[in-house]
Amino acid sequence: MTNDSKGAMLKKFDVIIIGSGLAGATAALKLADTHRVAVITKRDLEDGASRWAQGGIAAVMGDGDSFESHVKDTLEAGAGLCDIEATTFIVEHAPEAINWLTHQGVPFTEQQGQLHLTREGGHSHRRIVHAADATGAAVQNQLYPQLKDHPNITLFDHHMLVDLITSRKLKLGGQRCLGIYAYNELTGEVETFAAAHTILATGGAGKVYLYTTNPDTSTGDGIAAGWRAGCRVANMEFIQFHPTCLYHPHAKSFLISEAVRGEGGLLLLPNGDRFMPNHDSRAELAPRDIVARAIDFEMKKHGLDCVYLDITHKGHDFIVKHFPTIYERCLSLGIDMAKEPIPVVPAAHYTCGGLMTDLSGRTDLENLYAVGETAYTGLHGANRLASNSLLECVVIATATSQYIESHPGSIVEELPVWDASQVTDADEEVVISHNWDELRRFMWDYVGIVRTDKRLERAQHRLDLLHEEIKEFYANFHVTRDLLELRNLVQVSGLIVRSAQLRRESRGLHFSRDYPGLLPKAMPTILTPHL
Repeated sequence: MTNDSKGAMLKKFDVIIIGSGLAGATAALKLADTHRVAVITKRDLEDGASRWAQGGIAAVMGDGDSFESHVKDTLEAGAGLCDIEATTFIVEHAPEAINWLTHQGVPFTEQQGQLHLTREGGHSHRRIVHAADATGAAVQNQLYPQLKDHPNITLFDHHMLVDLITSRKLKLGGQRCLGIYAYNELTGEVETFAAAHTILATGGAGKVYLYTTNPDTSTGDGIAAGWRAGCRVANMEFIQFHPTCLYHPHAKSFLISEAVRGEGGLLLLPNGDRFMPNHDSRAELAPRDIVARAIDFEMKKHGLDCVYLDITHKGHDFIVKHFPTIYERCLSLGIDMAKEPIPVVPAAHYTCGGLMTDLSGRTDLENLYAVGETAYTGLHGANRLASNSLLECVVIATATSQYIESHPGSIVEELPVWDASQVTDADEEVVISHNWDELRRFMWDYVGIVRTDKRLERAQHRLDLLHEEIKEFYANFHVTRDLLELRNLVQVSGLIVRSAQLRRESRGLHFSRDYPGLLPKAMPTILTPHL
């Protein structure tokens, strides 16, 4: 670190990684032996979305399965919109990803000395490598100590990305990323980081919706920052709603894993009737978009607050063995899933679109990369196949680290510090909080599982008003995390709405009452910023 012209400390690293989920952690560990790496997290290290992934990691590891079958299942779930090159690349590197995680000590569930493979909706074979029903936590529990102990990794928790520093903004010529500004919540200051390479691994944007399985950190920070810096985004209209989120007044968006249905769980109406066979021949094993729409339909048809997921017929011992985390969480809320069905509702779960990248994680901006849920590689198409997301994190983060290894880059020695002349007005915090709540509610009402042109127009109108308010706040008041997150949420919401308005068909996760049919050719929705 060196002093800049105004006396603040300029923090210099070979690589800056914003986000500590599986994608960010993988890149950090693979680069740290040869690079000085900074890992930036806006809360604690463990607060990313990866930790909450229950199901597992999709990989062809069993007899009778094949790469071709995994690719076919992914393309089918993606409603014809997956990029075949990206899908093939990621699927074929899946066994290597599992082997690397195993080598790191991740305790995947085994049966008779072999990896136990479960099955989830949309998969034609058992290919989900898992650690009971808490795979994300098991993976992160192994990787986090390594991040903390590695001498070449410096962790900056409670630091939030404010903006990317680019050569265009500094009028240096070219289009490349030079580093970042990060808000230190502990000191209230904005700090300057310089790096040869910057990796965005900030996760998705589930918090744009009122109901989500995502943690509070999922506010689209990397997508918004990349967009502001000049990167294209693609397929932002495709927001996956997980069909089965626990419905309980004291449960904050607790996910009931897809694997519960994969192991025989049945979706029921309050009177005990199954309904999924009426919606799809695959019944409970249909892809998530179909199941979520079916639940939404039945809830509205019958005026229900929730439906029920029943796996009691599998017996107490089976349930406790396969789903210990879910069993204990439900039991703590007075629900014994071995004796009674679980009340569930759909909730926003995964952002299938994001910053456009190639298969090395490279964005439109030189030396800027995006990995994990922040990125759009083309793998997920119009609907993510279950358990392909953690797989993408490891495979693309590995490819990104390999590219950086072979392209050293250089660090700009002097970068301007953030202008901290603004003055805080505490009264505005009330307005910011109100705007946050308003945004999430109208996005849920107007840009949810089922959409119409009129609903999208109403959402866009409210977003325009919020955008103007935020510009005023940002110009006149001191930076806070709430303000930064609201700015990002409004920008990402705008990308979602604009993309949805451009897609005049119903495909995958985007269902429009005004355009219920499919267009003859599947095409991605690409938005380009006007700087």
